[in-house]
Amino acid sequence: MNAIDVLEKQHRLVEKLFREFEAAEGDDEKKAIFDEIADNLAVHCAIEERIFYPAVRARQTEEQLEEAFDEHLDAKKLILDALQDPDAPGFDGKVAALEGAIEHHVEEEEEELFSSVRKLMTENALEALGQMLEAEALRMMQLGAPRSTIRPKPEEPVVQP
Repeated sequence: MNAIDVLEKQHRLVEKLFREFEAAEGDDEKKAIFDEIADNLAVHCAIEERIFYPAVRARQTEEQLEEAFDEHLDAKKLILDALQDPDAPGFDGKVAALEGAIEHHVEEEEEELFSSVRKLMTENALEALGQMLEAEALRMMQLGAPRSTIRPKPEEPVVQP
């Protein structure tokens, strides 16, 4: 699977989890679903920041990447805020704010950044990058609770620009 397909698949999963959160009945169910959302977003942000963004950094994508990093920072802060006290009043509102931020980020990434990347990289390069993304995502999930690794700062790249 190429890198863009990997990332879009993760986008669809998180969108599905947000719908499940909205449909959830009880607080325990909502907390469990939010933990899944936070884990998946932690992995997604990390692999984009460590691998994808550095690999696709080019003059034509620089502005888009800077905006994407800023959006990740905002999302991480929202996740950390919601993780602090899921029993506090306003938890659903915090998750709704996160969902809105993620929807905006996904829209811009899929409509702007990914189309630029498709023009800049060969299919073979995207496939190789996709393998790296999948391997790192799997590794992070196997370690357990990726949400515990979220820090409100960019991840250090493993792929040098």
